[in-house]
Amino acid sequence: MIRTLLRGGVAGAAGTTVLNAVTYADMALRGRPASDAPSEVVDKVAHDVGHPVPGEGATRDNRLTGIAALTGIGVGCATGVAVAALRGVGIRMPWWLGGLLTGALAMAGADVPMARLGVSDPRTWSAVDWTSDVVPHLIYGTVTYGILTASDCHHCHR
Repeated sequence: MIRTLLRGGVAGAAGTTVLNAVTYADMALRGRPASDAPSEVVDKVAHDVGHPVPGEGATRDNRLTGIAALTGIGVGCATGVAVAALRGVGIRMPWWLGGLLTGALAMAGADVPMARLGVSDPRTWSAVDWTSDVVPHLIYGTVTYGILTASDCHHCHR
């Protein structure tokens, strides 16, 4: 089981790396700014649990950006672990469906807190906004689930 969970974490980390690359490529190609939403979620959660992020001005903003990025990495790795655990107990899907659902799970892990905390309302997003969110998450899911299924080696378990 430990091997399965580690494999999930590694797959999630790889998927997260690709998600970040796709997101940064989109920003570079379109000249769009980074989203402030992840930092706002961190700020609200930290405040709500009684541990506001310290500092002022740019120093505090930089801390929020760093914590938000680390949180995104955590969500990506945790999603990989969760999907690996599900596969470990026998829930297996075709790669395309597993990739779609893995991406949707990671997207929910990012977007549900934003919506619940009032940071962003996905109901108001434009088609471009949705595309900027959906495409990287679908690629994340495909990479993560693909790594999990590719590393299955039924004939070599020792």
